Amino acid sequence: MEANTRNRTIALAALFQCVEGVLQLATRGTVDNELFQSCINSVLTNDNSSIEALYGGVSDLRTGLRVLMYQLGTGGLTEDGKPKNVEATRYAVNLLYLEKKLAKDPEMFQKLMRNIETAQQQLNFFEMTHPNMVARLADIYSNTISQLGPRIMIKGDQAHLSNVDNAAKIRALLLAGIRAALLWRQAGGDRWKLIFSRSAMQKEAQQLLKANY
Repeated sequence: MEANTRNRTIALAALFQCVEGVLQLATRGTVDNELFQSCINSVLTNDNSSIEALYGGVSDLRTGLRVLMYQLGTGGLTEDGKPKNVEATRYAVNLLYLEKKLAKDPEMFQKLMRNIETAQQQLNFFEMTHPNMVARLADIYSNTISQLGPRIMIKGDQAHLSNVDNAAKIRALLLAGIRAALLWRQAGGDRWKLIFSRSAMQKEAQQLLKANY
């Protein structure tokens, strides 16, 4: 993958899209179907012709691009006057940190890849977002990424968080978040890019949104 602003912007938008799905489940108990599918697609698809192909196209990352724009903004409010979501930033930073730990643990990375390949074989029998597939991805997250530590503590309505299906979807989205964090690193993303390239990525996100509406 070419290391450029466009690819870094798409990868970071994908990460924020996964985080947005987690927030929706934790606070509302439901998640936007198209958002969820695009995130799960990135884990299970073999189409790596481009970074956006992993998500079904840039148009399927509109939510993530919008979240990226206001989360990277310098002000304390979103464009519609709401306070920025501190939890969204925390989850994103934690996922970037966990992916960095994963990159330093070749044995765990190979275990993760083997498990994902096995899950991909189940697509012969189930749709990507079928409960059985989601449960499988959740188990993969628990048996690999969660073992790296520290675990990401999700805040929200306990009634939603204790729901078995919601918990599985959250873990599946966190796994997809690790995928996005890996793409971010492969595109040349690092802590300094987050600090010094914020305006460039905001501008790129705005252009991608305009081109894919």
